[in-house]
Amino acid sequence: MIPRVGVSRYVTPLREGGSLPGIVEADDLGTYVCKFSGAGQGVRVLVAEVIVSGLATRLGLRTPRLVALELDRAIARYEADEEVQDLLVASVGLNLGVDFLPGSFGFDGDVEASATDHGMILWLDAFTANVDRSWRNPNLLVWHGQVWVIDHGASLYFHHAWSRGVTDPARFAAQPWDSSDHVLRRHLPEVAEADVRARTVLSREVFEEVVAEVPDEWLHSTPDTSPEDLRRAYVDFLTARLGSASWLPEVTS
Repeated sequence: MIPRVGVSRYVTPLREGGSLPGIVEADDLGTYVCKFSGAGQGVRVLVAEVIVSGLATRLGLRTPRLVALELDRAIARYEADEEVQDLLVASVGLNLGVDFLPGSFGFDGDVEASATDHGMILWLDAFTANVDRSWRNPNLLVWHGQVWVIDHGASLYFHHAWSRGVTDPARFAAQPWDSSDHVLRRHLPEVAEADVRARTVLSREVFEEVVAEVPDEWLHSTPDTSPEDLRRAYVDFLTARLGSASWLPEVTS
């Protein structure tokens, strides 16, 4: 599973998003963007972050290193902002840490980057049904001249329907993906090449490795299922999607 480290200090909130992530320092001397388990979207968003980040890494895309952050209740005691304090208290236990990239800035389309990377980002977003990479919210950073993909929590929408039990992977396998609002839409012609490369890299075995990185604590949100049951379900859904091509975005003039 992803490494576990303890939060040593809460530094400041990031108010760009509705979930109010924050900058924290950890006992491994690292600085992380903490995505809280007590935020409104719940732990399934954290699961999606881990899985899609793992897929991105295996596909050769740059994405920040992840850790699981152990948050002690005592950290909240020194926070004056009541909203933040409530969030810290609600998130005592395990949270997600995303390596902080100092000096990075948001993608604005002017950065020279590999068209191959852009095609693979589009492919990954289509494969995982990510609906949150538009010009309004690109979720791409530029760091040391390279494009990094971040914020994958809006992917894998199917698991939000699991409150009453795991659903059918075949439906996700066939679900089309809408590219009309994507920040990299002009790179759709590169998706076909990315598809060929991605299918040589990904497999059920790779999905099993990626899903194994998710902490057990985030895999108890469905009644009557164990963490291992849910891991198998994620692998089944991803494997079914990989076995289909109907979700691939079409290139239109």
